[in-house]
Amino acid sequence: MFSRLAVGIFVGAALAALAAHAEAGTSLPVRWNTGGAVWTTTSSEFKTFCETGDVTDRALDAGVNNSGWTAEEIQWGMTKSYSVDIIGVSRFLYSDDGVKFLKDQTASYIPYWRIKKTAVVALRSAIIADSIDGKISPASIMAALPVDFRLADTCGTYTGALNRCPPDKCEGDAQCTSLLSWFVFLPAYVQANSQLPEAPAR
Repeated sequence: MFSRLAVGIFVGAALAALAAHAEAGTSLPVRWNTGGAVWTTTSSEFKTFCETGDVTDRALDAGVNNSGWTAEEIQWGMTKSYSVDIIGVSRFLYSDDGVKFLKDQTASYIPYWRIKKTAVVALRSAIIADSIDGKISPASIMAALPVDFRLADTCGTYTGALNRCPPDKCEGDAQCTSLLSWFVFLPAYVQANSQLPEAPAR
């Protein structure tokens, strides 16, 4: 059984393990390594977009345009919050199914420096850290990432495509595989799979 103390220990251990490898903290949540050059969108540029809808970054503009959704839809989706329980979230993300899910979700969106070695731990720690207050959203999960991440399309190893959940509720490659579409739907899937069983009636 997970207790809140155990969850805190897990989160603390995960963050501590990553801290030694973090080069630039959480200020660079996306380095777009999917074209001829590497473009970076900073956390402040994402924050401006989420709060105002203004796109102040060339790479983010391309990301929105290639998402399969309008800028307004992405802005709304990135800021939509979902109610969760940290115990349920932790139980799911540490389970065999949860680890499989995290590996699948970091197919091409990976830590910039340690790549796959810390991908599962980094994404899991961000989701759990965001769930502490009982709410998660795409924007706040992104803000909680403990290390720089990149969207990679390199030498056939990474395709730049993500396995969006659920896969049957999207149309076309952009909606089904783009980073921003993936972020928008990530917390809904976590919420659906982290429901705690209801206490029996007395």
